[in-house]
Amino acid sequence: MDKDRVKGKADEVAGRIKRQAGEWTGDAESQVKGGAQEVKGKVQNAWGKAKDAVRDAEHDSKERQEEHDTEHPPKRDVA
Repeated sequence: MDKDRVKGKADEVAGRIKRQAGEWTGDAESQVKGGAQEVKGKVQNAWGKAKDAVRDAEHDSKERQEEHDTEHPPKRDVA
């Protein structure tokens, strides 16, 4: 799991808490700041997921290539 996913989720949760506390107390500034932090966390989490997907695709591609190379060794010309 990418570190951006962890950090993003933490920011998302912290932002949600701040926003909710602001709603309960009527503090508009806390609501706005919490909402912004929540959105920032969601974006960072999505970025981490994208990086994980690319990393996984590269890994899968390498595995398939290795399997193919093992099953089908290169032909050698016998002269």
